Amino acid sequence: MAAATGTTGAETPVATTAVRAPEGAPAMTHRDVMEALSGLLLGMFVAILSSTVVSNALPQIVADLGGGQSAYTWVVTASLLTMTASTPLWGKLADRTSKKMLVQLALVIFVLASAGAGLSQTTGQLIAFRAVQGLGMGGLVSLAQTILAAMVTPRERGRYSGYFGATFAVATVGGPLLGGVITDTSWLGWRWCFYVAVPFAVLALTVLQKTLKLPVTRRAGARIDWLGAVLVSAAVSLLLIWVTLAGKEYPWASWQTVVMTAGAVLLGLAFLRVEARAADPVIPLRLFRNRTISLTAGASLFVGIAMFGATVFLSQYFQLARGESPTMSGVMTIPMIGGLFVSSTLSGLIITRTGRWKGWLVTGAVLVSAGLGLLGTLRYDTDYWRIALFMALLGLGLGMMTQNLVLATQNQVSLHELGSASSTITFFRSLGGAVGVSALGAVLSERISGYVRDGMARAGLDAGGPLSGSGSAIPDLDALPAPVRPVIESAYGHGIGDIYLYAAPIAVVALLLVACIREVPLKTVHTD
Repeated sequence: MAAATGTTGAETPVATTAVRAPEGAPAMTHRDVMEALSGLLLGMFVAILSSTVVSNALPQIVADLGGGQSAYTWVVTASLLTMTASTPLWGKLADRTSKKMLVQLALVIFVLASAGAGLSQTTGQLIAFRAVQGLGMGGLVSLAQTILAAMVTPRERGRYSGYFGATFAVATVGGPLLGGVITDTSWLGWRWCFYVAVPFAVLALTVLQKTLKLPVTRRAGARIDWLGAVLVSAAVSLLLIWVTLAGKEYPWASWQTVVMTAGAVLLGLAFLRVEARAADPVIPLRLFRNRTISLTAGASLFVGIAMFGATVFLSQYFQLARGESPTMSGVMTIPMIGGLFVSSTLSGLIITRTGRWKGWLVTGAVLVSAGLGLLGTLRYDTDYWRIALFMALLGLGLGMMTQNLVLATQNQVSLHELGSASSTITFFRSLGGAVGVSALGAVLSERISGYVRDGMARAGLDAGGPLSGSGSAIPDLDALPAPVRPVIESAYGHGIGDIYLYAAPIAVVALLLVACIREVPLKTVHTD
């Protein structure tokens, strides 16, 4: 493990006219780096846009395909699961073959799966194509940071990480807005939410081919640890299936719970055993001998739970608790994305100038915890200005944390381990997201069921039939009888507020972990 040392004091500004390349390679100017990153940023934009463009359309998509709350959760979880499982493989491949070829392959996989999702006739088909989308997303997310790290030193990397954060924010804002407009346009319909990425993807592939030029690193005799990849995928999948089905298909305290949790633990232990013995493991366990990497991985896991698990249900809140259209649901999330845009861009620029990053992580974790806790007060009739403030705090915190956790990790490893280290942090964040969406989705379904039953009883309405409060169907508010609609809106408002209360303590754990990280000034040269 390369020691993480800095050769420049925190107070010394870094020259921006040239970016230091690895020893023996010509220095890259800022313009050189931006040209090389242009296609990569466009590819990231396409992938994120393709993911977020469906967010506000999902309630209608799932309802049109005859799915319920469980299907809604799995449409999101499927892509997170495969992204989680594939991320270490992409990172490992990046350490030994053409990064350019890999990122192009990931983009092709993602877009073809998006087109297939648009053709889906059932929720099962949609979930399957979303799983394939996750494979491409795993490559794009992990390779983006790896490619950036291969071109610039950790000290200058914060500046360019800000551009990634800005791209993420713009695509995250534009996606839901575009998806809402497409869904609300009768002659288009929600299927075009999946097709819209195709022309952008073609452009991204063209730009990548012309602008991204990186040396190919190949290690003779290196082999992919397929057994380790299968074991970790199986362990995570079994855990998520248990969390999703428990409480609905069978009681939490049941033999199914015992079998699934025990199976997940055994598969996890088998994975650790295989990785400890593998000559070239998919997740090198030696990385965790480094205290900083262990802490950033743990923080990424809990940030993923809080971030994905909480924010993915915002569109349901605005549409099902407040009766807004898909387009307006996108507009109403702008404060959160605006906060993310501002904090990711500014923190990256300032980190490049100072070399200091821990304060941003701690501040971000505080803001995420506060934002989630305040969002826990949500009800269907909460004043929007309060919601906007709470979302802005959450966005500011996430912008300070997500990119900089990767940056802190990359600062600890040598150049030839960048792919494995970057993908490991992305793996834990994705794993947290998949667990968070599944667990909080299961909690949400149960809470909504209870609130609907209680609300129907208080209103003196029949609690039987399709409005029994089972939480298994996504309701069409416009089709509900007048006395029933406020009951459903109140149930969704209160239920979604509750999941933020569950997510807030998880974010506090991330805060405790980043507070324990020892800050090391960012390196100004690559180490081999």
